Amino acid sequence: MEQSICEATTRTTLRRMDYNSRRPHRVPLISTTNRKKRLQFARAHQNWTVEDWKNVAWSDESRFLLRHSDGGVRIWRKQNENMDPSCLVTTVQAGGGGVMVWGMFSWHTLGPLVPIGHRLNATDYLSIVSDHVHPFMTTMYPSSDGYFQQDNAPCHKARIISNWFLEHDNEFTVLQWPPQSPDLNPIEHLWDVVERELRALDVHPTNLHQLQDAILSIWANISKECFQHLVESMPRRIKAVLKAKGGQTQY
Repeated sequence: MEQSICEATTRTTLRRMDYNSRRPHRVPLISTTNRKKRLQFARAHQNWTVEDWKNVAWSDESRFLLRHSDGGVRIWRKQNENMDPSCLVTTVQAGGGGVMVWGMFSWHTLGPLVPIGHRLNATDYLSIVSDHVHPFMTTMYPSSDGYFQQDNAPCHKARIISNWFLEHDNEFTVLQWPPQSPDLNPIEHLWDVVERELRALDVHPTNLHQLQDAILSIWANISKECFQHLVESMPRRIKAVLKAKGGQTQY
């Protein structure tokens, strides 16, 4: 004869075992090949100091939605199990409605935040590189010792982009970035800051124009302490990738 156990009893028992109900962290599913590339990058930069990372300008695109959905998935885990593989929900990159922006920053200053009307193609990105990346890099790193970071999105790797960077390789260097590594890019945490500030607004945007204005205002007011602290975390991020043998980290 089967016995049934009520939900309340199950919750009580799990809590007595030091489990708590939490939403799972969403992380990219990293392939074996890309784990190796992430590990190679971490090993190549394990001796970089904060002073070295100050020479890097970080960039990325992000989309902000008028209405946010968190998926509603919850799990039971112990306090120190937030990054345990069994307590994660893997994600894949996808589009959606809202406002997309491209931004960059370094330890020295916030860079431009550029609204994008649609998904970037190589021609659009070339305009961003020439109109925004180039003046930022030559102004912030006049000794040509700067590194520009970008991920491996298809428009970033297009031939016209690669050719442009080759023509300007005497002015700055493009950092060879490992695939599937948002945890190594501190700008991801600036997107989190913008998202939190959007949610905390007393009056929430009701259309895309208001949303864009709010995003630009929040970005412009991010404190220097905030983004400098993120760059200063880079040696710890590299160590975390080494410890995870190229796997996902807590960042």
